[in-house]
Amino acid sequence: MKIEDGFWVFGYGSLVWLPGFEYSERQVARMDGFSRSFCMWSIHHRGTVEDPGLVLALDAVEGGFCDGVAFFVPPETAQKTIDYLRERELISSAYLEEIHPITLHDGRKVECVAYVIDTAHEQYCGGMALEKQAQVIASAVGGRGPNTEYLYNTAEHLAKIGLSDPELDWLADRVRTLSA
Repeated sequence: MKIEDGFWVFGYGSLVWLPGFEYSERQVARMDGFSRSFCMWSIHHRGTVEDPGLVLALDAVEGGFCDGVAFFVPPETAQKTIDYLRERELISSAYLEEIHPITLHDGRKVECVAYVIDTAHEQYCGGMALEKQAQVIASAVGGRGPNTEYLYNTAEHLAKIGLSDPELDWLADRVRTLSA
């Protein structure tokens, strides 16, 4: 896959509702072998070093899958977009930029750029209990705003496109209770 020829990028969290780049096609897609999980401490965007929040990442899970949104970035904006994505997603090197196969809603199988968690990175926190995740998300605030906003927007936008995520829905309900 050559970036300059245009590329697909897979969104599973904030890219779903705030891509921040131009694209010529958008489709629901599935990536096998990973699950969407609040498994990354956020020390920039949704928390701080002193009071980290949590953000979603693709965590490798044998037999797992993640439904999200794939965006096709055309050749004319490919370099500008990959530069933007690297600045946004690789801020602390907890994500790895990788190429993975995905299946688009229309049945096509394509390669895409995906940002997956580096399980050896100090920000990785996989396996945290949902209740603990809710407590962290309810209070954390970072450079891009409250952690609650990130959770609520992601859950809401996934539900709008028919990709309701039971764990995210549970977390959103629980965080609303904790924040009341």
